[in-house]
Amino acid sequence: MINFTALDFETANGFRGSACAVGAVKIRDGVIAETHYSLLQPPVGYDRFDPRNMAIHGITPDDVATAPTFAEHFATLHEFVHDDVVVAHNVGFDIGVIESGLEVCELPIPRFEFACSLTLSRKNYKLASHALPSAAAEAGFVLENHHNALEDAKASAAIVVDVARRLAAESLDATLEVSGMQRRTLAARDVGDTLSRPTRHALTMPGMFDAANHAVAAEALPDLIRWPNEGTNPPTNEFADSKHPLFGHHVAFTGLLGLSRQDAKNKAAAYGAQTQSRIGGTTTMVIVGDGIRPEELANFEQHPRLQQRKMQEVVRRREQGQNIVLVTEPEFLGMLNENWPHATAM
Repeated sequence: MINFTALDFETANGFRGSACAVGAVKIRDGVIAETHYSLLQPPVGYDRFDPRNMAIHGITPDDVATAPTFAEHFATLHEFVHDDVVVAHNVGFDIGVIESGLEVCELPIPRFEFACSLTLSRKNYKLASHALPSAAAEAGFVLENHHNALEDAKASAAIVVDVARRLAAESLDATLEVSGMQRRTLAARDVGDTLSRPTRHALTMPGMFDAANHAVAAEALPDLIRWPNEGTNPPTNEFADSKHPLFGHHVAFTGLLGLSRQDAKNKAAAYGAQTQSRIGGTTTMVIVGDGIRPEELANFEQHPRLQQRKMQEVVRRREQGQNIVLVTEPEFLGMLNENWPHATAM
């Protein structure tokens, strides 16, 4: 029996405890049995809407003005999930939304078991990008309204059900086991216990995400969601082929890739690139994930899925005359192919 609950959150800003919408899909025996969706008012003090987030999901402060608060709604969501294993695409983020949201609301954290459809996709699909639209399409699910929390939850569920079918697995646990995975657990915690790293980080910036604080410009709002995923910058392989398209470049990455950020950095460095964790004066190449296609980079300044802080920094530096090449994930993977001279045209 393939039973679980798929979950997706959208957030108001770069702090993961700022949920502004939630979608959930209960799967019973591999089919949708029940769905749940709600707009949410983010916790007070963390309720400022970042223009970049609004450009992605389209939710505004006016949209959530009469919605329940995260604290008010959580009991309903928890009852819907009950004792199911929670599944999401990049599930660490969505579990982190619950964790940080409850922490800043000073509410106890219940125990959750969870698994990741992104990791399942990486383990079982051969794709240039494992971003949710690409992985869902491989599973036979057309995601027409990406970043609607309910539609994203349905897409994540479709991936898990499809992988289970391909593996002839009779349960979620069997699907995970064959894929070399297992359930992970968020332990129950009382109010006042050790806080998660994102919440501790946010607490060092009092008022930064507060809708009542008008002293902070929109462009100054930090994105704490992506920071922990950067990894370290490995030494550059100085003996790599100098003709390789990555050789000599100062490379930064933005967006979700089909491989971990650390793996991407290791591979780029092996081919002679110097990797970076942010866009700077020496950056010459940016690898763009999130399933972005080459043709979407032509007018990326207006693309709603390309409004991350790093991409805004690319715009600013290009206007100042800095030459920064943009490369999509499929193009980057082509560079890593042993037949790279034929796999990419740089």
